[in-house]
Amino acid sequence: MILKAVIIEDEKHSRETLKSMLEEFCKDVQVIAMAGSVDEAVKVLSIYSPDIVFLDIELQSGVGFDVLNQIKDPNFEVIFTTAFEKYAIKAIKFSSLDYLLKPIDLDELQDAVEKARTRMDTNVYREQLDTLMQSISKGSTRPEKICLATTAGMEFIAIDDIIACKADGSYTSFILENNDTLLVSKHLKEYENLLSEHQFMRIHNSYVINLKKVKKYIKSEGGYLIMNNDMQVNISPRKKDNLIEAMKRL
Repeated sequence: MILKAVIIEDEKHSRETLKSMLEEFCKDVQVIAMAGSVDEAVKVLSIYSPDIVFLDIELQSGVGFDVLNQIKDPNFEVIFTTAFEKYAIKAIKFSSLDYLLKPIDLDELQDAVEKARTRMDTNVYREQLDTLMQSISKGSTRPEKICLATTAGMEFIAIDDIIACKADGSYTSFILENNDTLLVSKHLKEYENLLSEHQFMRIHNSYVINLKKVKKYIKSEGGYLIMNNDMQVNISPRKKDNLIEAMKRL
C-alpha cells in the first residue's frame, strides 16, 4: 500500500532533501504536497488526505503545533522534524510519538515510516496526540501524564502515580502507586533524563525514584529509602549527599 505524505517545512532545501530521501529510499511513500508556512499547511491539509505528515516544529510563521490546532480531528500520522533539542522534544517523548532530528538520519526515517505504517490502534494514537497538545497548550515542560509503550500496548500513566523506575537489563520497570509494575523497552537513562524536572532522581545504578514518594530515609546499612508503598531502595554512596540536598528542597 502506498502511503501518501505531506511535508511541512519552511526551508525549501530541507523540503526538497526530505522529499528526495523519501522518493529514493521509501518507495512505498508518495509525497503528494508540500507547504512552507502555517497558513499554507492548513490549506494543503484541508485539500489533501495524507496518511503521513512530516511536520517541522519550528516554522517562520509559527510552530508546527499551530497547524495541528487548526485541524479538526486529524486523521493522519504525524512525524515531527526539528533541528533543535528544545522543550517540545520532551513533550513529544512523554507522548511516545516519533520525531526526527535534522539532518535526518536515513535509518531513523525508514523506522519512523514503518512505525506509522504498522500502527494498529488509531484511538491510542489520537490519545497520544491529545496528550501532547494538552502539554503544549499549557506551555508547560512538565506534562501530567506519560505514555509508556509496553508489551501489551500503550499505557497512559499519571506521573504522580509513579513510585520508582527500576533498570531491568535493557528494559525499565515502572513501579506504580497501586503496586502495579509496567515493563517498558527503553533504558533507565532515557527516563532519568525525561523525569528529572518532575522531582525524580537517580539514587542508584538501578533506580530512579520519585522524591515526593519517599516515606523514610534510613541511615543504617549504608543508607536506604522506604517509599510510600513500603519498598526499600538502596542509595549509592556517591548519590547520598545530592539526595539529602534534594530532599531538603522539597
